[in-house]
Amino acid sequence: MVARATHLGCETIQIFSGNPRGWKNKPLSSAETAKFKEGVKKEKINPVFVHMPYLPNIASPRENLYFKSIKSLQEDLVRTEKLGATYLVLHLGSRITSSETKAMGRITQAVNHALAQVKNRVIVLLENTAGQGTAIGYSFSQIKELLNGIDNKNRVGVCLDTAHAFEAGYDLSEKEGLEKAIEEFDRLIGLEKLYLLHLNDSKTPLSSRIDRHWHIGDGYIGREGFRRIINHPELSHLPAILETPRKSDEDDLKNISVVRDLVEQSERD
Repeated sequence: MVARATHLGCETIQIFSGNPRGWKNKPLSSAETAKFKEGVKKEKINPVFVHMPYLPNIASPRENLYFKSIKSLQEDLVRTEKLGATYLVLHLGSRITSSETKAMGRITQAVNHALAQVKNRVIVLLENTAGQGTAIGYSFSQIKELLNGIDNKNRVGVCLDTAHAFEAGYDLSEKEGLEKAIEEFDRLIGLEKLYLLHLNDSKTPLSSRIDRHWHIGDGYIGREGFRRIINHPELSHLPAILETPRKSDEDDLKNISVVRDLVEQSERD
């Protein structure tokens, strides 16, 4: 991972601590974790983010899945610390057949239980969703409510995904829409709780509620939209992770180059 990040010119990275599409992971060996930590330190890659696997659903009304999901969260909190990372990005899950109110209660209960069981320094970042299907966390007001229900406020924050926000109805493609979204986030949640940006363009239109990431500048948010986002004085200091489509490293290099070019253009202006 470190070698690939160096090849791509990454300053920060997001990784899975194990299989993103499975429930079982091999234990992290001390040699493996030591090599990883030494590598990121040597290459000055910071911060390091770990992302939860895709299968857990801490909003689920199904007891078996719910408790498996909490266990997975606890395991990744431990694995994240072993890897020397500070942040764990968490998908909020889907309510399936339950009400939003009940699902949100399940989420806060799950996070509270996991943080109480694993007392370390790892900060859990709640990621906003596009609101596709029965997904929870598509509005800043929902995220505010979830944060309010979590006991240990020092160990929780937010990861803002630009594609998800746009698809949920926040018009980040326009200057006025971006300012309105930032003002709402700050008023409801507080910008000090925003630790990470997931920079993704959207393949689907505003308010589509369809989660489709696309290449930076080629989607509905557009090049100028991203220029305003990444250079905004309230956001420009934040680390950013690209989750754009890739067939090879060339796709990643192209998207990274576009983002850096937009930063440089703003600096020249």
